[in-house]
Amino acid sequence: MPSEFRNEPLTDFTKDENRRAMAQAIAHVAENLGQSYPMLIGGERITLPKTFSSHNPSNPSEVIGTFPKGGVKEADLAIEAAAKAFEAWRNVPAKERAEVLFRTAKAIRDRKFEFAAWMCFEAGKNWPEADGDVAEAIDFLEFYGREAIRYENAGKTTPVPGEQNRLVYIPLGVGAIIPPWNFPLAITVGMSSAAIAAGNTIVLKPASVTPVIAWKYVEAFTEAGLPPGVLNFAPGGGSTLGNRLVEHPKTRFICFTGSKEVGLGINELASKTQPGQKWVKRVVAEMGGKDAIVVDKDADLEAAAAGIVASAFGYQGQKCSACSRAIIHKDVYDKVVAKIVEKTKALRQGPAIDFETQVGPVIDADAAGKIMEYIEIGKREGKLAAGGKGPKPGQGYFIEPTVFVDVPNEARLSKEEIFGPVLAVTKAKDFDEAIRFANDTDYGLTGAVYSKSEANLKKAQEQFHVGNLYLNRKCTGALVGGHPFGGFNMSGTDSKAGGFDYLLLFLQAKSIARKV
Repeated sequence: MPSEFRNEPLTDFTKDENRRAMAQAIAHVAENLGQSYPMLIGGERITLPKTFSSHNPSNPSEVIGTFPKGGVKEADLAIEAAAKAFEAWRNVPAKERAEVLFRTAKAIRDRKFEFAAWMCFEAGKNWPEADGDVAEAIDFLEFYGREAIRYENAGKTTPVPGEQNRLVYIPLGVGAIIPPWNFPLAITVGMSSAAIAAGNTIVLKPASVTPVIAWKYVEAFTEAGLPPGVLNFAPGGGSTLGNRLVEHPKTRFICFTGSKEVGLGINELASKTQPGQKWVKRVVAEMGGKDAIVVDKDADLEAAAAGIVASAFGYQGQKCSACSRAIIHKDVYDKVVAKIVEKTKALRQGPAIDFETQVGPVIDADAAGKIMEYIEIGKREGKLAAGGKGPKPGQGYFIEPTVFVDVPNEARLSKEEIFGPVLAVTKAKDFDEAIRFANDTDYGLTGAVYSKSEANLKKAQEQFHVGNLYLNRKCTGALVGGHPFGGFNMSGTDSKAGGFDYLLLFLQAKSIARKV
């Protein structure tokens, strides 16, 4: 049996040896930019005449990698390859499947700096954010490998006289894995490795702006001994290849992380039974949030302001768990606002590959354009207290960390997911109103409360309707095992990734009774 699960330690970049190792990895990756990569279907590497490329958001003219742009034909080939591989993989003992995950975890751990460097270039993550992404990916592999072994004998039944009864968990079949670009390694690894650990086979459609990172993971998994066809790598367009994966009659489940609009579209498409389909498809979806941090009148104001700024502007606010709303008790509102503005203005912005960078670029031109539209909306709805400036022509997609204060709870800035470095600050007359404002959204993913009142902390636990609630700490940074992650309402299906229930989403229970 494997040892007890422990989270992968984060890298301490205050140590000279770690800074040197990261700098060397960045130099290595810089020498390997611009290469062409294949699809991987049934173990066969496939190229196509039609291609697309990913770019460095810190320097958009720099090509990171070029990939075949698959369509309906490639989706069908990948599903068929996965279906064929499922017949053997489903019968592989859980311990053997887990060992492949553990070997993949070791391969990524051994190349931790290299994987992080790829994320600096392709995803615009600074060093600590990229390192955290790699650590979480390793955690998922280690955690889900152990969970696969546990679930092999986890079924329980009540004794029945004259019978031998047992409950076993069996895999579902072929799944479509559609990850986001904002955690291009961790979430890609988490969704795909969970499905594979449970005995399923998959088609992975990587995010179009971060496919190189996904490919590097696929390479590691393949080199760790994963049989051909268990993991098929199929880059392509969402409206063509992606939709075909969702609607294909042999697709048994879809695991998606991304926007509410795309997630609801996938859910609708998956609900339509196709000719030859034998099952009701299962959709596992995590679709974002409009997350709030509430500050009570007796809170540690310094800690609250630090937590708000870290949650709002870590990875440029491009996390579904990011704090996009700060709701502050009127008695301490001015003091907390002053601290937030001061800390925001002190953040260092620059290219993601630079060690000193705290805030890098947003992911691409489309994201930058949308965020700047919201900044203009914010100027009409509230008061601009920090930031507000966007990308300069010919440079990266850099948007200043932006704070709007005195934003009404009814404002668009308080309701709509922006997915960028924009914080709306709202005043509440008391704690009850703050919680009411926090819940007044279509989403329900993460939230945090800073307070010294045990009564108010208890009230928050009972009334703050989010899947991940944090008390006296920031609302980002969920750890595998410790903070099972997933939200309510339009934040998705509350999948609880990194939790002890997660593998059940990729399994089905079979009851077996024998008369004796």
